[in-house]
Amino acid sequence: MSIKEMIKEHPQVGADWNEDLGEAVKHAMYCAAICNSCADACSAEEMDMRTCIRLCMDCADICTATYRVASRRTSGNVGVIESMLRTCIAACEACVEECEKHDTDHCRRCARMCRECADDCTKALEGMLQHA
Repeated sequence: MSIKEMIKEHPQVGADWNEDLGEAVKHAMYCAAICNSCADACSAEEMDMRTCIRLCMDCADICTATYRVASRRTSGNVGVIESMLRTCIAACEACVEECEKHDTDHCRRCARMCRECADDCTKALEGMLQHA
């Protein structure tokens, strides 16, 4: 099953399909799960990981909100989607910066996913701004 196909099949999308936005929605979903898992793994580490846990949890929640809002296509709400994409980019960048400080597999994976999500959200935002 594909979230991108689900959005594309929405009756109000039609010619307004935005491939980059579909990719951003998909990766925000993945990023939410990865960040949630990283926060949990950080809680099992012996070192002080409070900042990383907080940023991963914030990022997971923001990614979840972003994919939920951006996957709703009835009546547009473009301004809110753009705002969510900007917020998601900021949260992902903060999470990357923190996770890169730690030499753990879960933080490396989380940083990679957050980078990918931020890149996809940036492309989607740029595409939306060009279309406007």
